[in-house]
Amino acid sequence: MNQETHAPATKPTVAFAHLGCEKNRVDTEHMLGLLAEAGYGVSADESDATLVVVNTCSFIQEARQESVRTLVELAEQGKELIIAGCLAQHFQEELLESLPEAKAIVGTGDYQHIVSVLERVEAGERVNQVSSKPIFIADEHLPRYRTTSEAVAYLKVAEGCDYRCAFCIIPHLRGDQRSRPIESIVAEAKQLAAQGVKELVLISQITTNYGLDLAGKPQLAELLRALGDVEIPWIRVHYAYPTGLTEAVLKAYREVPNVLPYLDLPLQHSHPEVLRAMNRPWQADVTGGVLRRIREQLPESVLRTTFIVGFPGETEEHFQHLLDFVADQQFDHVGVFTFSPEQGTPAVDLPNQVPAEVAAARKDRLMALQQPIAAARNAAWVGRIVDVLIEQENPSSGEMLGRCARFAPEVDGEVRVHPGEGGLCAAPGTMVPVRIIAADTYDLIGEVVGAKAMVADAFDSRRLGA
Repeated sequence: MNQETHAPATKPTVAFAHLGCEKNRVDTEHMLGLLAEAGYGVSADESDATLVVVNTCSFIQEARQESVRTLVELAEQGKELIIAGCLAQHFQEELLESLPEAKAIVGTGDYQHIVSVLERVEAGERVNQVSSKPIFIADEHLPRYRTTSEAVAYLKVAEGCDYRCAFCIIPHLRGDQRSRPIESIVAEAKQLAAQGVKELVLISQITTNYGLDLAGKPQLAELLRALGDVEIPWIRVHYAYPTGLTEAVLKAYREVPNVLPYLDLPLQHSHPEVLRAMNRPWQADVTGGVLRRIREQLPESVLRTTFIVGFPGETEEHFQHLLDFVADQQFDHVGVFTFSPEQGTPAVDLPNQVPAEVAAARKDRLMALQQPIAAARNAAWVGRIVDVLIEQENPSSGEMLGRCARFAPEVDGEVRVHPGEGGLCAAPGTMVPVRIIAADTYDLIGEVVGAKAMVADAFDSRRLGA
């Protein structure tokens, strides 16, 4: 978020601290928009305000610890706190009891009430604004103050989850799935396009299940085709469960020109017994076939996935199965988490809990296996000319930082771009052709290509093809 304070004289300034995922970020942006519209000043600098809204995460133990640490640090600075988001939804009264500085808690389905919460706090009330079952989802009419760069925006297409994975507390924190109508999503996408957005990232807990609650069947293919008419060059989909990658969805990926062939599939594990214990028994029978179809039908696809190691009952044999699976599939990007026992989930009571040190060692082994794979996948892009969205520039070095379609914001690598022949460069927020000249494990290095060089490159390619 811009560090400047936006405040008329009549209302106080409220500072914001944001933690957690991009879905939480969108909630923060709506709270910012609502407060700004109501005349409050908003700032990302806690020194600007006495009152700080902390939008927290409670997905796993590490995220909870970060949220609590942030709250304690702000309290020690003498700040008054409004605790919003997943930690507020998770612990509610405990937060009010343990933190006298907490003037209000706001649940994941209640952030639309942030203005009235502040008004009640200003009147001296201590507020508990947490619905027991979140049912709200914002639409294009709710004000929004974006905290990302001008060129990138997240668009929440649905909220909540109907799956009940044994390790996951999200349904408790976010409620059941509720999707927005296609017309609402397209309307917001057009608003974002008018703001100069070049990359739109569609998010929800399970985006391939988008629309199931509205139409009785997933509607992701229809949504992607509708977004094909929006003037945004890149549309990226996050969290594509393999069961939802139907022929219709893959066909939409192929045929809608601004939909990137980037698939983020949170697979979690490969061994059928571990998947059964995770309450994901359906996955073992479909994963291999889906990955094969993706590569056949989208040969330019980029595949990202995440895994959990150290799940209760995971044996060395199970883990070796996962190592073999990763070695065989050659994913572009892999994230690895150690199992986090979450109170309120079935997995916390499962037998044969894996010692933390064993889980940590397995994480290190899996990441060590993936690193040369990631390096090789990156190296395959050397020599290509690709569009790069420039996000930052370093005036001292002349180097620019950006991303090509291969890299999603915040979770993947970046392209370090050098000026091209004659000092060709580009400003942040623009998209330019870049020739990739080198690669390392996670990033690419390139130089801006002028029109003359592109014509010569195309001519050489045609001549070699002939």
